[in-house]
Amino acid sequence: MTQTLSPTTSQSGAPAGVAHPKGIKSYVRRAGRTTTGQAKAFEEFGPRFVLPYAPAPLDATASFGRSAPLVLEIGFGMGEATAHIAGLRPGDNFLCCEVHEPGVGALLKRIGEQNLANIRILQHDAVEVIDHMLAEASLDGVHIFFPDPWHKTRHNKRRLIQPPLVAKLASRLIPGGYIHCATDWQPYAEQMLEVLSAQPLLANTAPDYAPKPDYRPLTKFENRGLRLGHGVWDLVFTRR
Repeated sequence: MTQTLSPTTSQSGAPAGVAHPKGIKSYVRRAGRTTTGQAKAFEEFGPRFVLPYAPAPLDATASFGRSAPLVLEIGFGMGEATAHIAGLRPGDNFLCCEVHEPGVGALLKRIGEQNLANIRILQHDAVEVIDHMLAEASLDGVHIFFPDPWHKTRHNKRRLIQPPLVAKLASRLIPGGYIHCATDWQPYAEQMLEVLSAQPLLANTAPDYAPKPDYRPLTKFENRGLRLGHGVWDLVFTRR
């Protein structure tokens, strides 16, 4: 799941052991072009499914038109996995952060094609959404699939999965809520395991890496990597 402008599908970060420095975002701006179909989806479905960012607590019941377990997804790329999971889990609400406009348009198109009603999109930096819109114990789950691994050592500090962000996410989870991360870059998987294991509010559901949960599909990006012999690591931690 590759994204060109966002916090996850292979793009994001913040420095280990310290607060996110001023100016660091949960996404990277890269070139991207919105197709005609995506633009049409914005017009048709944007008013209902794209929420405005506001530095005030989110009323999830009002936003979704119902009360249901709330799962935050940080960075969804082109929305392939997001739409698949939302279709498999109609009883859950999915709040999805992504700033890449073609990706938002692509997910809106999938929402229309698959008649999905349980997704809402915030086209905004996920860190600010967490800080200002999500109260403590407001989330039942968090999905972070294939964030940017920032391969070069000097760029590792830009990775999304760092202690400060994980602490924030853990505080937003209800007891028993979960964080599910996935990556195809082993050094990042090792960092994720170290950071998540060090957070006292979280407990690992496996001795180290978890089996891939059934709800997470294999994307085209992931299948291509597996054919090339790349590994994929899932991590699932729950709130104590």
